[in-house]
Amino acid sequence: MDPRTLALPMKLNTALRLGRTSNLPTVWTNVLAAASLSGGTLAASSLLLAALAASALYVGGMFLNDAFDAEIDAQERPERPIPAGEVSRSTVWRWGYGLLAAGAILAFITRPTAGLAALATCAAIVAYNAWHKQNALSPVVMGLCRFGVYGIGAFAVTATPEAAVWVGALLLMGYVLGLTYAAKFESSGGMGRWAPLLGLVAPAVALLLAWSGAPWLRSFLGGYALWVQRAISLIRSGKPQKIRQAIGALIAGIALLDAMVIANCGETGLALVCVAAFGATLAAQSRIAGT
Repeated sequence: MDPRTLALPMKLNTALRLGRTSNLPTVWTNVLAAASLSGGTLAASSLLLAALAASALYVGGMFLNDAFDAEIDAQERPERPIPAGEVSRSTVWRWGYGLLAAGAILAFITRPTAGLAALATCAAIVAYNAWHKQNALSPVVMGLCRFGVYGIGAFAVTATPEAAVWVGALLLMGYVLGLTYAAKFESSGGMGRWAPLLGLVAPAVALLLAWSGAPWLRSFLGGYALWVQRAISLIRSGKPQKIRQAIGALIAGIALLDAMVIANCGETGLALVCVAAFGATLAAQSRIAGT
């Protein structure tokens, strides 16, 4: 009998790896950035509930990613928990959908509109995981998943978020589009087109053009630009191992993007929190792979 079909119990270390939990600080900075841009009151209770909801959606989505891709991983990444026989596919299915449900419930507790944003994000998560291998537009769908996290964070603190939230969400969506496109080649190496990587550069260009006069923004922009340039250099090597390293770096860079949009609002202290989350993501990725 195939061990992947057995109802194997899931160990904590396996769950952490399945959920790519090293990347969770970038989910928290998404919530913080959206709440900061929304114009609402940053109540600790609302931020905590929104962060928990978004975290549950992220981890659940990662579980489902492995469940949907179990056959492909058996060929390309046999070290992943399901093909390695560490946990059954059926167990991962249950946990994945259960976490999505928990995240939606937490978001509804925060505010009904945040709950609706969570439901839309759940739909994008399932759609991405179910069809990303054969769908050329899958990077856009992944971008919508992070767009939804911004929606959860914004609606958690106000019923009427300011337009700046959606501008920030669009910048993040473009960044994730470029990141996800590059991730398609982390097993095969090489890239057919380079245009989608412009999404990685667009946030820095847009914020530079829309500079509000915030004193520290250019420093954050410089750090972000150097980090993205390093990742693109790794991708240009065409080597799967280097591309995988670049993807992990770019995921951590999401926190730097959040730092930039917050800094542009003059909230330097909160932007530095995002920089700390960037460092925390890198540290966690050294123990738990981010891809």
